[in-house]
Amino acid sequence: MPTTPEPRTPAPDPAPASERRLPGGPVLQDSLTEALSVAFFEELASVGYARLSLEAVAKRAGAGKAAIYRRWPSKLEMTVALISQVAVDAPEITDSGTLRGDVLAFLAETAGALRHRLPSKIIPDLLAESTRNPELAQALFTAVRDTRRVKATGLLERAVGRGELPADVDRELALDFLAGPLYWRLAVVHTPTAPDYLERLTDKLLAAFAA
Repeated sequence: MPTTPEPRTPAPDPAPASERRLPGGPVLQDSLTEALSVAFFEELASVGYARLSLEAVAKRAGAGKAAIYRRWPSKLEMTVALISQVAVDAPEITDSGTLRGDVLAFLAETAGALRHRLPSKIIPDLLAESTRNPELAQALFTAVRDTRRVKATGLLERAVGRGELPADVDRELALDFLAGPLYWRLAVVHTPTAPDYLERLTDKLLAAFAA
């Protein structure tokens, strides 16, 4: 005669997906983390890094300053962590099947970022501040510049693999060419561009790569 299995104690409910707990610490709500992140970027764009205060970020997010310190120990660490997250989460560069298509897609994505109201203010400010703050400069170069350049290098390697670029192409210089002219135009001198500007810039870059 079959026996009736003993009832098992239900497993405890997992923590909600919107919460996480630091080791030995309090539960951190993802919704509050997101609110603090949004407030940080808005405040950074508004006042710049030098005048940015964690109190102002917390107030903008409708939270207490302690909520920031439970996540980021300092203004520098908050800045590096959130800027790095944006850089890492940026989409991979489109593989269009051709070098020209890849370069044009890269320029379009970069132009879109530089024209956005927040990056257009934040990026130049952080680069200027990094000339006065070696610690910030090193952290940003490691977290942002290196991450972005690794992704852009993939664009060049695909072109080498397809035979569109020679194997000995100067990758370091090519990466500078990819980012430099567009950044100068949109983020430094803020000059309007014609509808065909990215197309013309793409053609110039391809000619430079082949030189």
